[in-house]
Amino acid sequence: GKTRGGGEPLSPPTISGDLGTFMGWVDERRKLKVFTNADTPEDAAEARRNGAEGIGLVRTEHMFFASDERLKAVRQMIMADDPTARKVALDKLLPFQRADFEGIFSAMDGCHVTIRLLAPPLHEFLPNGEMHDVCQMMADELGIEYAQVLDKIHSLSEVNPMLGLRGCRLGIVHPEISEMQARAIIEAALNVKKAGGNPKPDIMVPLVGTVKELEHQSNLVRRVAKQVFEERGASIEFRVGTMIEIPRAALMAGEIAKVAEFFSFGTNDLTQMTFGYSRDDVGTFLPTYTSEGILPADPFQVLDRDGVGQLIKMAVENGRKTNPDLTCGICGEHGGEPSSIEFVAGVGLDYVSCSPFRVPIARLAAAQAVVTAEKGIKAAHAQ
Repeated sequence: GKTRGGGEPLSPPTISGDLGTFMGWVDERRKLKVFTNADTPEDAAEARRNGAEGIGLVRTEHMFFASDERLKAVRQMIMADDPTARKVALDKLLPFQRADFEGIFSAMDGCHVTIRLLAPPLHEFLPNGEMHDVCQMMADELGIEYAQVLDKIHSLSEVNPMLGLRGCRLGIVHPEISEMQARAIIEAALNVKKAGGNPKPDIMVPLVGTVKELEHQSNLVRRVAKQVFEERGASIEFRVGTMIEIPRAALMAGEIAKVAEFFSFGTNDLTQMTFGYSRDDVGTFLPTYTSEGILPADPFQVLDRDGVGQLIKMAVENGRKTNPDLTCGICGEHGGEPSSIEFVAGVGLDYVSCSPFRVPIARLAAAQAVVTAEKGIKAAHAQ
């Protein structure tokens, strides 16, 4: 070998040459669209180079960690004691969110972009460490009393925050949060449209378990959109849908689809709640389960067809009975796993969404699903 001093010029990987020809054949056969999970314009552009046809999941909370200024505003929002004070902090976040969405809409021009409203519990935005240190850090950062921070943290404390005040519950209890995000999305879309772009925003309400929850948030989003349209003297087409990640939502899909314009199956949480497993803690028993044959595979890596898969199948069927135009996709980790893609293709999903670098794998798996289904049909006819 040879040793070279300094760095060599690098370029991002591209799908070209023989691989490009092969992937062209792949795209001719597949029926499923392949979207990506992306939180930045850079990720969106990378996914598009890999053949992504849209974004199936933008996690807005990831944008809050992009700078200390944003994180400080989020913490100010958390410490607020009333909607007025909370709105002061949210007004600081609005331009950041709007600019982020403009970048993503521009990178995915002409493609659907599914933006999930704030999903995680608020404690995830607090500093890590011992309670005393966290309270002192927050007090110094925000210029408030230590005791005030301590009282607020105690008032927000939950035994199981992942099943507590998060997702649509957060937007219902504190509607000003959803209002800010809806305004940022719609204003960004209008700005990109004015600049000559073709944004296609899809606004996704997370963690819905009842149709009333979705009605509340959908009405809020449409009210804010109407306000922005009147202010700007312009409008944009958009859709409002929901993430199906709670088993009850899958069971109530027929009713929820009367309000939702699309379903996106969040199979990470849907798997957790269907099995009753914590994804963060399965390492204590899952290796034994798979080695002993209790489970055929890690259900967080390979979709559980018999349980979670049947909830998806039922939700798609019942949802389309009440809303024949319902778009359905998947945006969990399973969206880039070949055998999971084969299953969801068979139950009528319109798209899968995965990380930017798994897009080529998903495109190939979607084509293979068509070939496998055709072989099955031919074999059945031969009998």
